[in-house]
Amino acid sequence: MRTLLITGPGGSGRTTIAAATALRAAADGTRTLLLSADRTDTPGVALGTGTGPTPIEAAPLLTVWRPDAVDRFRQDLTAFQTRAANVLDLLGAARLDAEEVTPLPGAEELSFLRALRDAALSERYDLLVVDLPPLPQALALLALPEELRRYLRRLLPPERQAARALRPVLGRLAGVPMPADWLYETAARWDVELAAVEAVLTDRRTAVRLVAEPGPAGADAVRTAGLGLALRGLRIEALIANRVLPDADGDTWLAGLLAQQGKALAEWQEQPYAVRTVPHLGRDPHGTDDLRALAVPLVNPAPDPVEWPVADRITEDGVLVWHIPLPGAIRDELDLIRRGDELLIAAGPFRRIVPLPSALRRCTVAGAALREAELRIRFAPDPGLWPTGGR
Repeated sequence: MRTLLITGPGGSGRTTIAAATALRAAADGTRTLLLSADRTDTPGVALGTGTGPTPIEAAPLLTVWRPDAVDRFRQDLTAFQTRAANVLDLLGAARLDAEEVTPLPGAEELSFLRALRDAALSERYDLLVVDLPPLPQALALLALPEELRRYLRRLLPPERQAARALRPVLGRLAGVPMPADWLYETAARWDVELAAVEAVLTDRRTAVRLVAEPGPAGADAVRTAGLGLALRGLRIEALIANRVLPDADGDTWLAGLLAQQGKALAEWQEQPYAVRTVPHLGRDPHGTDDLRALAVPLVNPAPDPVEWPVADRITEDGVLVWHIPLPGAIRDELDLIRRGDELLIAAGPFRRIVPLPSALRRCTVAGAALREAELRIRFAPDPGLWPTGGR
């Protein structure tokens, strides 16, 4: 399945563009699912149909789904209490009824990610259009699966599950599974689910469409989003310049707005991805007729995946060079920290900890440079770890 992730600054019209994109794909004969993270029924208003916690058909070949995070959280908590029943009883813990459960911080995001995974794995659709939250919430959401998996591996390393020599005697006498068992089992299950979400986000058929109004605020948001997405290895397929105003000769009031719009569009044209303009309708789009009138681009074939290649420069310079594309990065806002077999990369407001490729784990960092929107990190082979006569 092809997946399009659509986001942009708040108020940029990203939900309307997502709905119009899904509607156009369905009109072209593609079985399409529009998945929305909106708490309110914005996609339903745009389509003129209304949406809910169960998928509904909004148009031929177009299904819309706005998952209920509260209900999903209640189901998850009930299932967890059932699995941990023996331990909870041993501790004398009181069960929570579904009616008294309210979502904890982060529960809504996790619920949506699971819905995204379920939708992407469905064989009923050929295209998944995901209406993400506004920036920067969308960037935090896209980073969540990888970050949570890393936390789980650090806090509950799978290899320690087998070390049971110090199991409490109470556990054997009571005949109930102790936390050392059920906790690791729960962590393993979460890791599998998060890995499935991560696989959807990193799939070569997944790409991002940014939506922004051309102007100073939109230009700043696009630069920031481009850097954050690049650090996550996500490809921007297109930038949708939304609500583009027509030329108005002699209109002094519009002259300043048009100048700002033109400056932003000229800057965006220099980016390494397609820029598509969607003219302003003169009103807020409502209903399928208005959505069809929006000139949203077709859904193109999947772009080439983002690659972070390692170049062998040992013969020429005695180093291996790791190339990491970081468009929009500023030299003074970059920081690198090597921690064992991991590298922490800080770029502006974003941070990511990535595992080193196997060859680089036997090297020491020899330097780094930012050139042509690309971070190039040099690694020198460690004589104590590098095999004699080659790699």
